Amino acid sequence: MILSRQSILAPCVVCLCALTISWIQSPRLQKLLKNQQDISLATLEKDMQAEKLRLNLLKKTPSFGYDNLMANWVYLNFLQYFGDEEIRAKTGYSLSPEYFEVIIERDPRFLDVYISLSTSISLYAAMPERSIALMEKGLKSLKPLLPEKSYHVWRFKGIDELLFLGNAQAAQHSFATAASWASNYTDEDSKHIALTSLRTANFLKQNPNSKYAQISTWAMILNNQVDDTTRKRAISEIEKLGGKFITTPEGVARIMFPPKD
Repeated sequence: MILSRQSILAPCVVCLCALTISWIQSPRLQKLLKNQQDISLATLEKDMQAEKLRLNLLKKTPSFGYDNLMANWVYLNFLQYFGDEEIRAKTGYSLSPEYFEVIIERDPRFLDVYISLSTSISLYAAMPERSIALMEKGLKSLKPLLPEKSYHVWRFKGIDELLFLGNAQAAQHSFATAASWASNYTDEDSKHIALTSLRTANFLKQNPNSKYAQISTWAMILNNQVDDTTRKRAISEIEKLGGKFITTPEGVARIMFPPKD
């Protein structure tokens, strides 16, 4: 079969654009992992400005139908950025939403990125408003059955709304929607999520300022595969709210709740 000139040139153009944008970023960015201790804060900030410029260019770069490829590539870039803990301790996580602006625009059905989005932007970058706004943007392209188990995004949104914005009414709607979407599935995990989400939604409707509901929501975070920093933050918040995190002799983690308020 003879391929058209467009089908041959399109992926080449995409690769060329990506390589060009990568070249634009400062070479220092590639040296950070080798000389982290010797790099000044001013140099790090300069490199972060270069990275922000690169991401802004990516937002405008044509993909010629290869949006999924672009989203995957930017997500890998984000994982490298987020995982560089020594540098992030100096510069913070302010670029996190910039990565996800590109990813959600290119591939809003890239379901696996949403937990990273919520954690990195709300917990680490302290920008829950942007996290929620990005999830709302992505949800416009999601349906109960497309992609599979997309109800998770509604749960992440409800968690951010309740824990970081204190918006119980918005969280109640998000958890109720998560329950509705999860009810379309028959596997045990989905049925459990449908039940717990519905319970949380109903409880918030009756008790919008409940510490019990907040502890339950932090427990949802612990049930996800989170890093050690997020785990410690969740346990700390649970204890501040009057709960206790214990590990049984059998090694099973449990949360003891205070009396319902």
